[in-house]
Amino acid sequence: MTIRVLIVDDSALIRSLIGAIVEQQPDMQLVGAAPDAYAARDMVNKYKPDVITLDIEMPKVDGLTFLDKLMKARPTPVLMISTLTEQGADATLRALELGAVDFIAKPKLGISEGIQQYQEVIVEKIRQVAKAKVERANVSTVTTPARLPLLSTEKIIAIGASIGGTEAIKKVLMAMPANSPAVVLTQHMPPGFTTSFAKRLNGCCSLAVKEAEDGERILPGNAYLAPGAMHLKIVKSGADYRIELDSEGIVSGHKPSVDVMFESLVPFAKNVVAAILTGMGKDGAQGLLHIKQNGGFTLAQDEASCVVFGMPKVAIELNAVTQVKDIHDITPTLLGYLTQNNAGSRL
Repeated sequence: MTIRVLIVDDSALIRSLIGAIVEQQPDMQLVGAAPDAYAARDMVNKYKPDVITLDIEMPKVDGLTFLDKLMKARPTPVLMISTLTEQGADATLRALELGAVDFIAKPKLGISEGIQQYQEVIVEKIRQVAKAKVERANVSTVTTPARLPLLSTEKIIAIGASIGGTEAIKKVLMAMPANSPAVVLTQHMPPGFTTSFAKRLNGCCSLAVKEAEDGERILPGNAYLAPGAMHLKIVKSGADYRIELDSEGIVSGHKPSVDVMFESLVPFAKNVVAAILTGMGKDGAQGLLHIKQNGGFTLAQDEASCVVFGMPKVAIELNAVTQVKDIHDITPTLLGYLTQNNAGSRL
């Protein structure tokens, strides 16, 4: 299958560079390069691209406004081209909320050289985004359940995700009450973007959500997100669980890696509920298997509700999953299990 790509960017240089990269790929076809949203709208209707690369900052109509209208009228897999700034990170996360599948950071300096260095990343992202399932944007309401009965402080909820994961994680966390057990999270995302993501989650969830810090104690009612480019591990310190951040090499293709987080929980697996959500690749599947084999309860998001059914599919094939659930049923299932199995095992 040939992937039909439309580039939307106000920079003629960026259009030229990404266009040349696309045209070099035997499995891709460049169908158009639009300098603004108006030209892009006409090209979308004319060429019906499989993937759109979209800049956020554009004249006339900005990328977010265009994306919002696109996802309501003609849902199309979109790869955002984002700047590596706090403002750029916030706008990118908003784009993911509106329905963009993934993003890639635009080099700050030496754009021509930077884009060439990013060539492998760009083409791989386009291929991944082309496989994503997108739907018309809609506003879904999440009902926060009543407070849970007092659960053991030994319990930990662990969640890993990649492409499509920002919205999936948000749906899971928004359904959790303020007195939920502690949650640890690994989402494939670069530095800076995890800071903004944690802040956005904190603003819409009953749980307190923050970017994890090395050495801090894990407490119920809180969710801890692995920082970009840092592996998150959970270690035992006396009676407490604590965060340990590790900047060592890439694991399972990623840093932060879901496998690293899950593997660190294996010694406490009987107190762990772990879920693997939407994402490309296999990161987390092996770690989830080891949690299950050591007495933990494991969940995977089902194919129908995944943007990309990659990581959950591999975990299911490994027999690493206790139950497979729609994204809206993940939280009720894990909280129901924890309520029924309330006693903690001090290790």
